[in-house]
Amino acid sequence: MKTKDSQTLIVLDFGGQYKELIARVVRECKVHSIIINGATPVTQIKEMNPIGIILTGGPFSVYDPSAPHCSKELFELGIPILGICYGMQLMAYTLGGEVSPCNVSEYGEIEVKVTKPNKILSCLNGKTTTLMSHTDYVSRLPEGFETCAVSRDCPTASMADEPRNLYAVQFHPEVERTKYGKKIIHSFLYNVCGAKGDYNMDDFIKSETMKIKEQVGDKHVVLGLSGGVDSSVTAALLAKAIPNQLTCIFVDHGMMRLNEGDEIEAAFKDKALNFVRVDAEERFLSKLKGVTEPEQKRKIIGAEFVRVFEEESSKYEGSFLAQGTIYPDVIESGANNSATIKSHHNVGGLPKETKFIGLVEPLRGLFKDEVRKLGRKLGLPKELVERQPFPGPGLSVRCIGEITKEKLDLLRKADAIYREEIAKAGLKYDQYFAVLTDMRTVGVMGDFRTYNYVLALRAVRTTDFMTCEFAHIPYKVLEIVTSRIVNEVKGIARVVYDITGKPPATIEWE
Repeated sequence: MKTKDSQTLIVLDFGGQYKELIARVVRECKVHSIIINGATPVTQIKEMNPIGIILTGGPFSVYDPSAPHCSKELFELGIPILGICYGMQLMAYTLGGEVSPCNVSEYGEIEVKVTKPNKILSCLNGKTTTLMSHTDYVSRLPEGFETCAVSRDCPTASMADEPRNLYAVQFHPEVERTKYGKKIIHSFLYNVCGAKGDYNMDDFIKSETMKIKEQVGDKHVVLGLSGGVDSSVTAALLAKAIPNQLTCIFVDHGMMRLNEGDEIEAAFKDKALNFVRVDAEERFLSKLKGVTEPEQKRKIIGAEFVRVFEEESSKYEGSFLAQGTIYPDVIESGANNSATIKSHHNVGGLPKETKFIGLVEPLRGLFKDEVRKLGRKLGLPKELVERQPFPGPGLSVRCIGEITKEKLDLLRKADAIYREEIAKAGLKYDQYFAVLTDMRTVGVMGDFRTYNYVLALRAVRTTDFMTCEFAHIPYKVLEIVTSRIVNEVKGIARVVYDITGKPPATIEWE
C-alpha cells in the first residue's frame, strides 16, 4: 500500500466509465494509483511527482469546444503518459494531430494487429482481441508519432512517440475482454515508467497503524459496525492500531440474515475492543408497521438507525468517529478533484452538530478488493471478508410489502437454505439471495389445500454491479433448493427464479 516514499501513478479522469478499473489494475500490478480530474493544473500534477500518467476514456468528441481538454505542457513534463480511447485522441489533438469521425464505428470485441512492436505492445504476439468503443479516430498523427497497431476499420488503433515516452491505444486494455490488456498496462508501468512494485498490504498496515496512533493518541474511537466488509475491516485495523481504545456499536435492527448477528459478535469477541450490540428489533418493526412503499421503508430504517446510534454513542462524548469510507465512495462524491457521480453519506467530514472531536477513515484510499485482502491479513473470518453485498436496510428490501417478524423469519430460513445449497454445489456467483414476495398462492400438502407465500430466488453475474446478467443455475440445484424450502419452511408454497438482467431490473427487488 502507499507509504510516504512509494511511487504513484496518476489516472487523469476525462469522464471515462472505466477510470476506477484502470486504477485498480495499476494497483494489482503493485503500483499505487490515484484518480484526479483531467482539469487539474499541470503545476499540481508535477508537484505530485508521479512515475507515470494514464489518460482515461470519455464520452466526448475531442474537437467539440465543450469537451474536456488538457494543457500541452502536460506532455512536456518528461513523465511517461499512456492515453486510452478518448485519452489517445486527446493526446493526438493536443499535440497537433487530427481526430475525425469514424467511417465505421467500433463497438465490442475487435481484433487488433500490431504493425510496430514497442515497449508496451510486444506482449501481444502480432494479433489480439480488444474491447473497442469509439465513434472518432486519430486520422492524422502528431509529429514524432508512429502507428503501432491497426484494426480492420481503424487505421490507428495505437500510436507512440517512444523517445518522449508517449504511448496511446484506441482500445481499452483495462477490461477483461481485451485479451492481454493487463499485460499492456504492466509493460507500461515497468518497461516505460520504471516501476519498483513497492505497493503492498503489509506496508499499508504498518503505515496506517502509525497514522492512526498519531491522530488518535490516547483518545477513544467509536465505530458504527454493520457487519459489512468495510466496517468490519475498519474495526479490525483500529483494534490492532489502538488496542482497547475502540468501541464498536452494532445496531441489530432485526433484519439480518439467519444467525448473522451472532456471527458478527463472535468474529470480534477476541479483538481488543469494546463490542456493544443494541437489540433494536422491536423498535424498528414498530416504526415499519403498516408501511409497504419501498423508499419509505428505507428512509424509516435509515433515520431510526441514526437515532439509535446517536443515543448509544452519546455515552462516549469527546471521542473520534470512525467510518468505513473506501476510495470509490470518495471518487463518486467528487473528492480529490474527481468528477461527482453521486454523494455518499460517509464522505464530507463530520456533521456540523456533533459531539465527536474528529474523523478516522483508515480505508479511504482502498478499493473493495484491497479491503478484502486487508481483512484476511488482519485475521477476520473468510465468511465475513468474502461476504456478499448486503444492503443497509437488510432483509427489509427483500421482503415485499409490510415488514413483520413472521415474514422475516420465513425469509431468513429460506435464504439460508438457498445459500447453503449454492455453496454445497460449488457454484460461484457475484450475488445471490431469496426474496419473499407479498403474493400468496394455492398449493397442496398431503391431502390439504394451502395458501402460502411465493418465494423468488435471485443470482447474478456482474463485474461492477452497475449492470448484471442472471446466473444460469443448474436445474438440479434449483430443484434441490425448491424441495428443501417448501418442505422445511412452513409458510412458503411456491418458488420461482428471477431471470431478469440489469437493466431493466435492479439487482435488489426494492
